[in-house]
Amino acid sequence: MGEETAGTGRTVLRRVSVLGTGLIGTSIALALRARDVDVTLSDPDPASLRLACDLGAGRPMDRTPGSAPADIAVIAAPPAVVPAVLRQAQDSGLAQVYTDVASVKSSVLEGAERLGCDMATFVPGHPMGGREKHGPGAARADLFLGRSWALCPTGKADPGSVAAVTELARLCGADPLVLEAGAHDRAVALVSHAPHVASSAVAARLVSAGETALALAGQGVRDVTRIAGGDPAMWEEILTHNAGPVADVLREVAADLAATAEALHAQSATAATFASEADPASESGSEDGMQPVRDLLARGRSGHGRIPGKHGAVRRPVYTVIPVVIPDEPGALGRLFAAAATAGVNIEDVRIEHTPGLPLGVAELYLLPEAVDTLAEALSAEGWSVHPGV
Repeated sequence: MGEETAGTGRTVLRRVSVLGTGLIGTSIALALRARDVDVTLSDPDPASLRLACDLGAGRPMDRTPGSAPADIAVIAAPPAVVPAVLRQAQDSGLAQVYTDVASVKSSVLEGAERLGCDMATFVPGHPMGGREKHGPGAARADLFLGRSWALCPTGKADPGSVAAVTELARLCGADPLVLEAGAHDRAVALVSHAPHVASSAVAARLVSAGETALALAGQGVRDVTRIAGGDPAMWEEILTHNAGPVADVLREVAADLAATAEALHAQSATAATFASEADPASESGSEDGMQPVRDLLARGRSGHGRIPGKHGAVRRPVYTVIPVVIPDEPGALGRLFAAAATAGVNIEDVRIEHTPGLPLGVAELYLLPEAVDTLAEALSAEGWSVHPGV
């Protein structure tokens, strides 16, 4: 299960086998290759395997009788098939330690136990990184950088196995977090699975939207619906395997939405009555009736503020946004970043707001407040259209 580096307490991983070359598996492989780990790959889809290899994620797995086992085998497969793949890999002696990357853990553990898998060498895992795109072509070596990587070993897991999978997560740039499988599933229901359903519910409204509404679509609806672009079949399986915890969260969300809808409906009726009768009492009643709306908006803002920010900080820095008009042409964004680098300013985050029908857009640059004047002056001096304070 790898060797321990003298004096560091960390396991050295020299060879890792990745079973599954989708987004997550290929991203793990790319991250490991960047750290000079020898990676072998397999996938039931030859085209996916070939693309992952062409991207430099590793070489095709070609086991010969008597070949030495890998330090770790990473099973990057849907939760329903992880137990069977694990049992087959263990029976063939593929690796010394095994882990998976499925986004649900309780059902995977139950299936592995049921099939008689060796639980001493199996450490279930879940890297908290992903994209709305899928397949090896969407993979990135930095996909897990600064992200949490959940590890859910059972009491049967060998400490050396846990140490090896912990090192795997660290090599991918992630922060390992050990927790119980049920706690993991309840947590991801709240921060990942239910949000995907909520995003899909909003995006589904756009199916029958008129062209006028779509023409007015801005960054807000894009932000809310971005993750709804995920693979429906994959998400159906995820939700099926974590149905109870997700249902609990969605019931609470639905209750908030129902109370808000009822309050807004009453407000609309009150406003119509006030307009027709000019009854001052109606206006007073509308204030009280909006309390569920104010409460939800306030709690929403408070909850948003608790999301860890850059580098996992619980208390997020307060950034200032500088809008910069940017032409829609090759190299424009690169020139903008180069100008910021020349000025010695770090751009903490960036969003692009495109202008329909025009060959330009607005790059919203997120900066620490003390860097705003420096960058604004530097960009203006180079001819950029900068609009601080807007």
